Amino acid sequence: MRPFWQTLDLSAAPADAPAAFCADLGPESLLAAYGCGLFPMPAADDYGRFMNEALYESQVAARAIAVPGGEEEVPYQVAWWSPDPRPVVPPTAVRLGRRLRRRLRNRLDWSTTADRDFERVVDLCGEGREPRWLTGDLLSGLRALHRLGRAHSVEVWEDEELVGGVFGVRIGPVLSLDSMFHRRPDASRVAVADLAARFATVGGLLLDAQWDSPHIRSLGATPVPRAHYLTVLHTGPEAGPPPATRLPAHRLA
Repeated sequence: MRPFWQTLDLSAAPADAPAAFCADLGPESLLAAYGCGLFPMPAADDYGRFMNEALYESQVAARAIAVPGGEEEVPYQVAWWSPDPRPVVPPTAVRLGRRLRRRLRNRLDWSTTADRDFERVVDLCGEGREPRWLTGDLLSGLRALHRLGRAHSVEVWEDEELVGGVFGVRIGPVLSLDSMFHRRPDASRVAVADLAARFATVGGLLLDAQWDSPHIRSLGATPVPRAHYLTVLHTGPEAGPPPATRLPAHRLA
């Protein structure tokens, strides 16, 4: 029997609703789902689960939203999304803006690393955010992916203080950005630009921004049809992990 994710036909999936509900957030499930073009949004609590049921039960019943085992087994705990269109950024197209570039030239105390403190970056990305989509089960799965060399972080340091970061999952030529944080203005933007620069050196073709927004557009993201995103994801060459070397942030200016 084929694994659940491999049975999905995303060409028929809703553009602005979950493509599937499946509660398995283990590393194998996460890796397979990202590889199909999906990303998870777990419900933070029972209220979130009930809202998923209220919003989407008719689409599940109509089989527009896929569920393993049939609708009677749906926990509505984890929604898996594949928006159409999908906002993406080629690694060489990330924009910082003139003001930030000027500031960076004078920030000789800022530096960047990759995968130096993945767990702390993930924790800080979820800190104070409600609803808390970075649930315990998802955190466990992401940490396992990091140990497997498939989930990566970039850290922005002010001397030895962690002031910004971003993390995501690497699949083929794509790095899917899950979340970012900042403790200094624009530090998360620097983290994305740094990750893009590192990813370009190892053959990366796209940063997947997942959700469209004015902030993502300001970084250089462009919405593309889901079909185009999936073609790149499935046919592009495998990119390597981003180099971990500590580098000065002002090089990005």
